[in-house]
Amino acid sequence: MSQSDQRFVALQAWLTPLFEQPFAIRLISGDASFRRYFRVTLTAQQNQISQASPHHVEQARLNATSYIVADSPVELVPIEPFIAMAEAYKQAGLLVPEVIASDAPQGFVLQTDLGDEQLLSHLTPQTVTQYYQQALALLPSIAGVTQTAQGELAQFDEAFLRRELGIFTEWLLECHLNYQPSDQESTLIENTNKVLIASALEQPQVGMHRDFHSRNLLLTEQESSDSKLAVIDFQDAVIGPVTYDAVSLLRDCYIRWPDELVNPLMQSHFDAMQAAGVIEKQTTFSRYQRWFDLMGLQRHIKAAGIFTRLKHRDGKTGYIKDIPLTLQYIVDISARYVELAEFGQWVADNILPRFACAKEQVCLENSKSIADEASV
Repeated sequence: MSQSDQRFVALQAWLTPLFEQPFAIRLISGDASFRRYFRVTLTAQQNQISQASPHHVEQARLNATSYIVADSPVELVPIEPFIAMAEAYKQAGLLVPEVIASDAPQGFVLQTDLGDEQLLSHLTPQTVTQYYQQALALLPSIAGVTQTAQGELAQFDEAFLRRELGIFTEWLLECHLNYQPSDQESTLIENTNKVLIASALEQPQVGMHRDFHSRNLLLTEQESSDSKLAVIDFQDAVIGPVTYDAVSLLRDCYIRWPDELVNPLMQSHFDAMQAAGVIEKQTTFSRYQRWFDLMGLQRHIKAAGIFTRLKHRDGKTGYIKDIPLTLQYIVDISARYVELAEFGQWVADNILPRFACAKEQVCLENSKSIADEASV
């Protein structure tokens, strides 16, 4: 990292007194927010955090050779929700990064290193059912976390849902595609939103991770844990619909599996939540499946907007390639419901082709730019 990166310089200065020896620090990733993550590796043989540090931790964590440190600009993403959720999830028996030291005014969090083996990279047709069953088994524990030391989690209510759904129109349609919906199309979008919101609000409301998918689950070798799956990126947890986290996993924005694989897993989640008393015994699976499908639609509509916002507002272009999958989900699932079929057909006829054309235009412009440079 450049020494002109003032936050990085400040981060190094903050870490130095925590360790009794030299260390190396390397950027490993950002996420779909303003946070950055670094891996800190101790370079001497004696691996420990300074006993003199006010952030002294138990001996079990002093023997590590590497740590993760998060850099989170506090005016954009304060660190307190992450710290509070980490402790609440730990108390619920979930495997999560443990906070070792933090600096709230600067937005720095030093935490245990659970590795970087995202579940996504291990999914194959042969392994996906086993891993997804393991992931779904975590959801009753997550559902039970509805408050932290900071108080009760925020409600994923109608206003929240409307804000998320509005991202689709603002960023995908108007900003990325330069497409202004007609009055008739705006009415269609609003009627669709009403159906999705009503379905979300009629469901049992539980603790909700809000981004529970294969990129936010890590495969670990933690012998002390009942599960080898670690949960990350949970700082935006809320109280919301019981199907939300399950559909985030099973209808992932980054990978798609056939219905014959997803449906038994959906049934498994339904059964587990009924057994836990979260879903009432008189609730039928067909009603749950409608909740599940419509929750997935809400999430994919939001995701299509967020992925374009990441490009245009935040300069993160890597998510654009995932938009066609989210749009295809919208088309396919909408077709299953009479009240949503018109919306799905509109996306198929108007939005998917425009998105493909916009992508092709960018490719043409890039090719022309390369050709122009080559001719200079």
